[in-house]
Amino acid sequence: MSESALGIVWIYPDLLSTYGDRGNMLVLAHRAERRGIAVEPMLVRSDEPLPATADIYLVGGGEDGPQALAAQRLTADGNLLRAVNQGAAVLAVCAGYQLLGTSFHAKGAQCPGLDLLDVTSDRTGTRVVGELSGDVDPRLGLPPLTGFENHGGRTRLGPGVAPLALVTAGFGNDGHTEGAWRGKILGSYAHGPVLARNPAIADLLLRWATGADSLAPLDDTWSDKLRAERLAAAGAA
Repeated sequence: MSESALGIVWIYPDLLSTYGDRGNMLVLAHRAERRGIAVEPMLVRSDEPLPATADIYLVGGGEDGPQALAAQRLTADGNLLRAVNQGAAVLAVCAGYQLLGTSFHAKGAQCPGLDLLDVTSDRTGTRVVGELSGDVDPRLGLPPLTGFENHGGRTRLGPGVAPLALVTAGFGNDGHTEGAWRGKILGSYAHGPVLARNPAIADLLLRWATGADSLAPLDDTWSDKLRAERLAAAGAA
């Protein structure tokens, strides 16, 4: 990774890439570049070593088999843990969120996760599909979360994490809480992609990665309209 540019890594797009999650990398890069921040995006496939010196790592959603394989390869690689220990930020969505936990359910069995978040995920017979919204932990200073969820997982939070949001529509982890966070790691069930529907989360990741207390404002007229429409739709469901 270049020392003069913000390194953004999309982890294993060949395994974990559903519901437009690649858009999260595009949104981050776009919002950084509009502020004059040089960006080096990198797509790292599952047969390639993960760089340990990037600033932001993105993990998307996927099916059971790819999810389990991704967890095995990330564990063997070890560089995501090294990057987190060096202060990198991480955004993980759906299957990616589950595999950051201590364990998750895939292919009929409970699989070990990366243990980066104190969460455990299992599976029930009921799949949750639809709009998801929630009030974000006020310590993060973000507006309400909006997204689209499509998963059969149920996630339990341990004492080492806090919920990303409290559910106002949809299901999230368990019908009450949505996602989890600790330090500079965010996990969520929200697709959409989540950063297109929640640009304030993108800016939070950029602040964490750059160490800036604030960023120059951008014209978010379009995303504000999208957010208002989707939050209204969730409230009316």
